[in-house]
Amino acid sequence: MVDAARALCIVVVTLWHWTLSVTHRTADGSLSMPNPIHTVPGGWLATWLLQIMPVFFLVGGYANLVGWQRARARGTTAGQFVLDRLRRLFWPTAAWALLWLAGELIAAALPGPHRWMWEWFPGYLTPLWFLGVYGLLIAAVPITTSLHARYGARVLAALVLLIAFGSVAHRGAGLDWAGWATAALVWVFCHQLGYAWRTWQLGHRPLPQRLAIAAAGLAALAGLTVGAGYPLSMVSTAGEAESNIFPTNATIAALAVFQLGLLVLITPAVERLLRRPAVWKPVVALNVVALTIFLWHMTAYLGVLWAYEGLGGTLLAQPTAGWWAQRWLWLLAPSAVLAALALLFARVELAARRPRKAASR
Repeated sequence: MVDAARALCIVVVTLWHWTLSVTHRTADGSLSMPNPIHTVPGGWLATWLLQIMPVFFLVGGYANLVGWQRARARGTTAGQFVLDRLRRLFWPTAAWALLWLAGELIAAALPGPHRWMWEWFPGYLTPLWFLGVYGLLIAAVPITTSLHARYGARVLAALVLLIAFGSVAHRGAGLDWAGWATAALVWVFCHQLGYAWRTWQLGHRPLPQRLAIAAAGLAALAGLTVGAGYPLSMVSTAGEAESNIFPTNATIAALAVFQLGLLVLITPAVERLLRRPAVWKPVVALNVVALTIFLWHMTAYLGVLWAYEGLGGTLLAQPTAGWWAQRWLWLLAPSAVLAALALLFARVELAARRPRKAASR
């Protein structure tokens, strides 16, 4: 189930950026990527399912706990475990970053003015925040798994209290630093919740218990959005003065509980489905190159944007009927480019997964 959830995350993030971003040029020539949620009545409700970042961290917590347990059984030290996990992140990310920086330096060396990527297309650098936060969580795995093994649910309860305290300090007292501290705690909570998913075998609990998890998350989301006034949308939305994701706030923690509840509800059905080779094989193939796809999907998108404009196309700034009619193009064309990039760079991710000789002794 966790492999299917990871594959789903990659697909949703990629397709959201490609097909549900109203990417257009601003007055200074920069590229902006708002979404059309505000133009679709009740569109915010879709974000309660399609804001998939909490699931990334749920899956990460589950997978890191499995990896930690296996490493300890082999006698691997905590330092070796962390370095091995970080190496899996670092090599593919370094390959992506080095090529991006090489392109920037070449462009800067050419005659004429130069604008750096973060100045005219910050959306291209989207993967960096996730990888940075996730890398820190990997480094903390020896500590957080120990806390989970010793205190279990009390760790989650303590995190909930700290998130609540930080939320009050941020929104009530206007302390900006409290907002960013709360954001860090939310992602720790999501990752720790992945430990609970694994340890407590939540996907195989009786149906009433699985329903209770989803209901608790839904009730918390309703209370925070309707009762406490947090935005209904789980993604940044045009016209909203506040965002639930930057900085990440308590609604994302509630969303993680709700989405975990949905995942454990469908676990029996998904596991039956995954017994079919026609379903399982694509899931495995996607997971093998998941980080490669995550890193390079915006490069594929940018390449198609340039080609589209070079052929005389104009990027629409509003989600008009013409914009919706073009969604097929922004699904198929970046997919073809990404497939070529994956063939080139998947070997880096595969090499990073190979165990080091020192770690296998």
